[in-house]
Amino acid sequence: MEALTRFFSWLFNERAGVLTLIGGGIVVFLIIAFVLERCTRKQYFNHEKSEDDWDFFDDDESGWSEFDDDNK
Repeated sequence: MEALTRFFSWLFNERAGVLTLIGGGIVVFLIIAFVLERCTRKQYFNHEKSEDDWDFFDDDESGWSEFDDDNK
């Protein structure tokens, strides 16, 4: 029981422990994201882009400008 108490004390009270906790969390979430992305690609392998699909990184420009004078 003493070893467990020392481990948690190191994990939450020492700088190296906190950095290990943060780094471990980042690694765990990267692994989860990688696995979920692989499952999604496997499920939608033949999805063709239609007119209703949108993308954050769309290559074609819509012609819309944030300046009102340019949109007339």
